[in-house]
Amino acid sequence: MRSFRILGLFLLCLSAVAMASENKMGIHDTSRVSFSSSVRVGSTVLPAGEYVVRHTMEGQDHVMNFQRVGNKEVFKVKCTLVPLPKKAQRDETIFEITSGNERVVHELIFSGDTAKHVF
Repeated sequence: MRSFRILGLFLLCLSAVAMASENKMGIHDTSRVSFSSSVRVGSTVLPAGEYVVRHTMEGQDHVMNFQRVGNKEVFKVKCTLVPLPKKAQRDETIFEITSGNERVVHELIFSGDTAKHVF
């Protein structure tokens, strides 16, 4: 009987950890993205590199905080969450290249999320 309690407690803890990684908006609180060249996200230009991305709320605004790996500088960009028809199977970056050869990111989708970030 004691081993069933221990097993039950272990499963409860495991499920709590799994649920904590994705919030009620259908997205992970923290993700990673990499850009091979500088990109414009919203009104912010991000230099090429790898970023840790944290999704936060500022009042009613959804904000993505891009922190370059190995750097303390954080770039804040407002986004809109748009539900996806099903969980994303892979990471995706949807962008356009302007006539001035600038990459402008319109959407970010992270694997396992059920909503995409639109800028």
